[in-house]
Amino acid sequence: MITVAVSLEAGVAAALATVVDPELDQPITELGFVRSVRIDDAGVTVHLRLPTSFCAPNFAYLMASDAVDALRRVPEVGTVTVLLDDHHDSDKINAGLAADAGYVGTFGSEAEQDLDELRRTFQRKAHTAAMERCVMALLRFSSTTVDQLSGLTLGQLVGGPHKEALLRRRTDIGLGIRPDDLVLVDDDGVPVPPEAIPMRLRFAKAVRISVEGNAHFCRGLLATRYDDEPGGLITNTRRTK
Repeated sequence: MITVAVSLEAGVAAALATVVDPELDQPITELGFVRSVRIDDAGVTVHLRLPTSFCAPNFAYLMASDAVDALRRVPEVGTVTVLLDDHHDSDKINAGLAADAGYVGTFGSEAEQDLDELRRTFQRKAHTAAMERCVMALLRFSSTTVDQLSGLTLGQLVGGPHKEALLRRRTDIGLGIRPDDLVLVDDDGVPVPPEAIPMRLRFAKAVRISVEGNAHFCRGLLATRYDDEPGGLITNTRRTK
């Protein structure tokens, strides 16, 4: 008897949704970077794609490697194979992933920056953008003024997707998420002085606009490159008795 392993498909889809483009701070599933997923008796094979062939190799490797790690955590997934299509370093990246060689093992002397530090750089940018979204929403939809922001705590923020995103980003970089923790802190958790808050918000707005603008630009490039070819299709041929 052949049955469809719906739970496995859901697990694979959920795992890929946790993989985030480090610069754009959005899941690769939402960005359209997952080209196809095939599940069979051996395991799962995922093909990834990017907006251009010359996207930074370190970003490309980071996303592909994170996809491997996320998929390996899915129960009973079997062998995990992640392949990056149509990139100028596809062969090198795919070989490195298959060998579990790591970033330095894959690129050798070409590996200019440690991936952990690269990841942290973009996690900090994501935190800054998430903080700005929450604070500006509070200023727009409540009587709170800029002069009152120095004592603003997480517990005073309105619940919803923006706050949830901020809490995740704070967790990523090691900041507290207790209701009485201050919102306006730097990446090390040091409170922003009251007189520096307007400048901090202007800087945060610039970061947020840059991140959102880059994401919009990449979606356009991807749609043009692949002529709106739909991605993310999951094919399941696994047989269970």
